[in-house]
Amino acid sequence: MPYYQETKKKDLHAIQERIKNSMYTPIADLNVTAWATHEPVPFAKRRTGKKIEMKLGKKWGDLFDCAWFQFRGTVPKIAAGQKVVLLIDINGEACVVDSRGNPVRGLTNVNTPYDEELGVPVKRVVQFLKRAKGGEKVDIWADAGCNDLFGRLSENGTLKEACIAICNQEMRALYYDFEVLHELMLLMPTERARRHRLLFKLEEATHCLSEYTEAEAKAARAVLAPELAKKNGDASLSLSAIGHAHLDLAWLWPLRESYRKGARTFSNVVEMMGRYPDFVFGGSQPQLYQWVKDQYPALYRKVKKLVAEGRWEPQGAMWVEADTNVSGGEALVRQLVYGKRFFRDEFGWDVDNLWLPDVFGYSAALPQLLKKSGVDYFMTTKLSWSQFNTHPHHTFMWEGIDGSQVLSHLAPEGTYNSSALPRSMMKIERQFLDKGVSDCSLLIFGIGDGGGGPGAEHLERLQREKNLDGIAPVVQEPVKKFFERISRDTSNYQTWIGELYLERHQGTYTTHARNKRFNRKIELAFRELELWAALAQREAGLKYPTRALDTNWKEVLLYQFHDILPGSSITRVYDESLERYAKIAAETEQLIEKAQAALCRKVDSFGLKKPAVISNSLSWERSEWLKFGQKWLQVDVPSLGYTTIDTASAAPAVPEVTAKTNLIENDILRIRFNKDGSIRSVWDKRNEREAIAEGQAANVLYVYEDNGDAWDVDIYYDKKKPACFKLQSSRAQIDGPHAELHQVYTYGKSKLEQKIVLTAGSRRIDFVTDADWREDNKMLRASFPVAVRSPEVTCEIQFGQIKRPTHANTSWDMAKYEICAHKWIDLSQHEYGVALLNDCKYGHRVRDHVMDINLLRSPSWPDPVADRAKHQFTYALFPHAGGPCESGVIRAGYELNVPLRATAVKPSRGAMPPRHSTLEIDCENVIVEAVKKAEDSDSTIVRLYESFGATTKATINLDGAQSVHTVNLMEEKPKKLKLKKGAVELEFHPFEIVTLQVAY
Repeated sequence: MPYYQETKKKDLHAIQERIKNSMYTPIADLNVTAWATHEPVPFAKRRTGKKIEMKLGKKWGDLFDCAWFQFRGTVPKIAAGQKVVLLIDINGEACVVDSRGNPVRGLTNVNTPYDEELGVPVKRVVQFLKRAKGGEKVDIWADAGCNDLFGRLSENGTLKEACIAICNQEMRALYYDFEVLHELMLLMPTERARRHRLLFKLEEATHCLSEYTEAEAKAARAVLAPELAKKNGDASLSLSAIGHAHLDLAWLWPLRESYRKGARTFSNVVEMMGRYPDFVFGGSQPQLYQWVKDQYPALYRKVKKLVAEGRWEPQGAMWVEADTNVSGGEALVRQLVYGKRFFRDEFGWDVDNLWLPDVFGYSAALPQLLKKSGVDYFMTTKLSWSQFNTHPHHTFMWEGIDGSQVLSHLAPEGTYNSSALPRSMMKIERQFLDKGVSDCSLLIFGIGDGGGGPGAEHLERLQREKNLDGIAPVVQEPVKKFFERISRDTSNYQTWIGELYLERHQGTYTTHARNKRFNRKIELAFRELELWAALAQREAGLKYPTRALDTNWKEVLLYQFHDILPGSSITRVYDESLERYAKIAAETEQLIEKAQAALCRKVDSFGLKKPAVISNSLSWERSEWLKFGQKWLQVDVPSLGYTTIDTASAAPAVPEVTAKTNLIENDILRIRFNKDGSIRSVWDKRNEREAIAEGQAANVLYVYEDNGDAWDVDIYYDKKKPACFKLQSSRAQIDGPHAELHQVYTYGKSKLEQKIVLTAGSRRIDFVTDADWREDNKMLRASFPVAVRSPEVTCEIQFGQIKRPTHANTSWDMAKYEICAHKWIDLSQHEYGVALLNDCKYGHRVRDHVMDINLLRSPSWPDPVADRAKHQFTYALFPHAGGPCESGVIRAGYELNVPLRATAVKPSRGAMPPRHSTLEIDCENVIVEAVKKAEDSDSTIVRLYESFGATTKATINLDGAQSVHTVNLMEEKPKKLKLKKGAVELEFHPFEIVTLQVAY
């Protein structure tokens, strides 16, 4: 073995570090003054905070404090003829601004902990003079936050560095020459001649270095230049590199800090595009662009210019990188509508990819939503985080529940924060599972989580790696070009059918339950408002509240970001979002009441003593009991319509129900209770069978030890015997058609009150719950062992349903120990089943015959007080004959979540009849999910979907329609339908979504 081989490795590392430390020569300290505030203030008020004369090591703030820093000094004469930079590290994040306060450069402190494989996030160099004369004045301002990249207080918020320095340009260039070739050498097999040659030339280059001067650096670069010039032959794999700045809109920092992170990141990209002509950047999330547009208009104009030049690519069709497990179906549609329209209106850019690198699993409803929105491509990296199984493909066709397919790429490096070092290229080539059928892969480089995106180091490396012998050739280009290239021939790609389940982060189905409850309630409130406002505009001339809806929708879509709605942000994020949710809910309710009042004034109620209009926003007729004062009345309300009743009329005979502390009963079910409050029997009188497993107790309120964080629940949490809430009191009562059992439970510091309600004529058992939850690191679940066995549980997702295993036959089955569902899950045999419904819960577990629902968690990180609060929620048991479709489970889930509405009116003659349906469907499996005003006209949009998974012909009666077109989810590409006597006939494929544009 030649003497220069492996024995020199450690020496090369040390020399590389010395080269790095020789890139800049400090020549003068800067004078630093800070004006500190608790919250950000604009540039015009930059001197209004507490004034602090700074020196190195002096503290300027606590976590999330803010300050305006002024850096002043004079360039020494010794810098004449040299490139001069400023080195600044405030142990926080900062944005250097120009003389008018416009962002020009983002900074990140040195000491932010980071995955060393991905490099370091430090951004401390401010470009100042390309060629100094000496004597130039330094006077710059920076808007600072006292938090590091991950929302931590670094070195107690002290000033670390502030100086004028000479940039030794040859030494800086040598560093990147040396770094790239050194790493390439280390990664090559020992038998490769290229490795031995690189080792020899690297050592030869070190012989040029003694005093680490610019002349020595130039000589060393000349030694390495031939090795950097060596090119690949015909490559079997090429890489498309795109600069990226994964920016969580809230996570370990408050939302307001994300506005500033956006400015730091965008200004960095703009500044570096002026220095690196090959640099191509992709930025997702229109919400982030909107913030920059609103708060930093001059910076935004620069971004628009770069987009027009094709160097800055708008990415991702959604308003934010949204959670797709908990977000509702119509909310995902609006993510796409608002997202795509923003990029189109602002940049003339039709985004055709969904960019969700960091979301916690992907709903099987997504492919159809994407295809019907003009989005053909999907990208993520997160599936590489799965705990037990490796997703079998990186480039594949993803097929949703309706059969729609999108071309998908799971970036093989497994990160959206690539270092762009040779290790990245080699890792991609090594791990790319589909390199036999595809010769292209994606490399996503830059510092994420608000770290300012790509640094100069990434771009310096890529300059040297374009076609460097030993690694796959790499080109910087937009993702759009990459996807167009791999879409030219998809015939050999494999297909993945169904959800992309992430085998981690299942705790996010439950954590921060109040946000999830508000999200569900407001999604449904928007549904009500849009329907009644559209009708009120048409029938009563009331102006449609477009501005309020757009504003509030966008804010709720923001809160569906994948670290807010899932529950994985800090305390302040939830304090602020809960306050805003409450205001949005109240405003929406007021607008609903206004729209309904306008409609109801048009309804004929003449001759009634105390009329009330009962409205039903669901697309089937409903017969339910409603209470007016102390009187119960049974109402029948048509599909998507209303009926008028006289609340002064005589109360009808109420069917007999029974309520005792050990029994509640109606004409369908008889429910018996144990002394501890749990259920021991649910006897279905009509089907003559028991719904609860023999000898087992249901609705047991189990408390499990839960030492996970906001994201994760341990797969073995149930192996340790749980505790239980203990029954303290039980009281039975009958209220009209309701048989009720009021129970009070306690556990530790917590109290839970539950009203169990069984209504005459109903097979739905409601558990109306108020919980004062004060536990630490615990998880509350309600368990229902049922007398049904099935290898699969059916779960409602957006616009349909999927089946998941109830066993652990394989590692893939085992990994789905916690599953996400929306309004219901159902376990059914051929002849009988039991559904578990809810009004705001998502996490479930079904193993064998036991169904349980995850009600509350209380992890301690990142929010140490997560969910220690008062909660309201309802879940329900629904035994039934047959399977979930034919038995009414789907409708029962909607009805639990969407109550009838009653509006008292004065008796009057009106132009509208006392009873009316605006839309009727002749089959039960087609459901109307939304009715709204069209985005760009006064037409009405009606969104329907097939809910059973069946091919169906349906007749849709649209009262008063003049013309009807089908459109896509963007409300584009109209196709006229034949309208016959106010009705259209449609054929639905399984789980197909159809959007109608109706002119009246």
